[in-house]
Amino acid sequence: MNTQSAYLSGTDVCLRALEPEDLDFIYQIENNPSHWTVSDFSVPYSRYAIRKYLADSRNDLFADRQLRLVVVQRSTGVAVGLIDLFSYDPMHARAEVGIAVHEDYRRRGYATQALRLLCDYAFRFLPLHQLTACVLLGNEASLRVFRSCGFTECGVLRQWWRVGGTYQDALVLQRLNE
Repeated sequence: MNTQSAYLSGTDVCLRALEPEDLDFIYQIENNPSHWTVSDFSVPYSRYAIRKYLADSRNDLFADRQLRLVVVQRSTGVAVGLIDLFSYDPMHARAEVGIAVHEDYRRRGYATQALRLLCDYAFRFLPLHQLTACVLLGNEASLRVFRSCGFTECGVLRQWWRVGGTYQDALVLQRLNE
């Protein structure tokens, strides 16, 4: 069995590399305005920009300083979300984590299982020393996911994200490879 697939395969979901056929799914996720409040992007991506990203990305953490994987429902093969390692810092062996699950597939445990798979891969295969995430203070669903996967709160970024004309706090969560 391929070592990489052993790390990236769980009971209900698996994580796989991006494919050109994921263009429409990525377009839906990236152009959902509810995701913009927890990212640094505030305008829609064009299909052209996503197609170019898919063509140009090596999807290699070490080359791109980002690794984006598709969260796939094992029973159907349907893409249900995206999970990312980004802001990779090779000197300190750390990266940030982001997760986006399509609204039709939320509250099924997919984000938690995908995050566990990603942490296992990041710590045992890559190997990273730490992962961090920044979560809007009121986003209880995301906070539950990260906490259940061993992330602990290590700080508050006051008025970090502008949401609907107001500034809101974000929690910084961290998981060390211990």
